[in-house]
Amino acid sequence: MATVPGQLIWEIVKKNNSFLVKEFGRSHASVRFTKEPNNLLNLHSYKHSGLANKKTVTIQGVGKDQSVLLATSKTKKQNKPAALLHKSVMKQEFRRTAPTAASGRSPRL
Repeated sequence: MATVPGQLIWEIVKKNNSFLVKEFGRSHASVRFTKEPNNLLNLHSYKHSGLANKKTVTIQGVGKDQSVLLATSKTKKQNKPAALLHKSVMKQEFRRTAPTAASGRSPRL
């Protein structure tokens, strides 16, 4: 099964999708945000889209013990949603976890 290019997906979903949030300010210009998964900045653009890009990153808090879940998408599993994300839980203090999350790799490697 062939995968669909990201640019085509973005052209289809950029005008209307269920994740789109439009904010109106004091002027006539509106700001567009999005609530889609795997979009860290919540900006409505192709660059930050979690739907259209193959490589995405998600950072979430897990539980009460201040651990962090780092989930990255696998580029070769795009047609298998169950196996799309590689999840790793980091249970260290913040000073040791932040550089690891920024680099996207595990310190054990």
